[in-house]
Amino acid sequence: MLIVSNWKAYVEDSAKAKKLVALAKRLSKEKKHELVLAPAAPYLALLAAKNKSRVQFAAQDVSATTGGAKTGEMTAQTLAALEISYVIIGHSERRAMGESDAVIAEKMRHALAHGLAPILCVGEHTRDTNAEYLSFVRAQIASAFAPLSQKERMAVVIAYEPIWAIGKSAADALPAHELAEMILYIRKVLGEYLPGKAPAKIRVLYGGSAEPENARELAAGSGVDGFLVGHASVDPAMYSALVKTVS
Repeated sequence: MLIVSNWKAYVEDSAKAKKLVALAKRLSKEKKHELVLAPAAPYLALLAAKNKSRVQFAAQDVSATTGGAKTGEMTAQTLAALEISYVIIGHSERRAMGESDAVIAEKMRHALAHGLAPILCVGEHTRDTNAEYLSFVRAQIASAFAPLSQKERMAVVIAYEPIWAIGKSAADALPAHELAEMILYIRKVLGEYLPGKAPAKIRVLYGGSAEPENARELAAGSGVDGFLVGHASVDPAMYSALVKTVS
């Protein structure tokens, strides 16, 4: 399983950051999962430098532009130079700041052009009885996948994160049977952009209050390929328990 830890802005000192990396490295020795850490931008170079472990790193965001007179931007080329493996794109918290589907599509293009694997976040704000939320998720996938080549599409990881479940407890997460239905739907949508059995090869993660209490059920009963973990990933006990639970 692919377990991506999105530290967001929870970790604000280097000592804690280094302890979390050390924990991930210990857990990665079991070789049962692919562990990826996404620290805040200032820690990327510090933590990823000379990394010899199985733990990989992701950026929480990437610029939609190339280098130059772009104060505050973090380009894909910069991340590639740091040997970052993944980049989270289109997270609901970025979308809430006004990030459009067009900007997300441009970020995808820049990331892929520099060898970064995008973790594309999709998910609805609310669920309705008419299942209109499915069209919402489909549109998010379509806008990101349509401009890409077949080869580029195969490099993308999908992270389904129902916005209404983010930052809450395991009790508020999506039930395993509903997650299974959503994963089937996502693969059906991917079938519009990929031939044959290729959609089954795209990894689909779940993000939205994934914790040790519900991770085993979600992992066993939904067909999910891993998790995008938020607050639980910066609590050493919760993170360790989650990784061991789904082993």
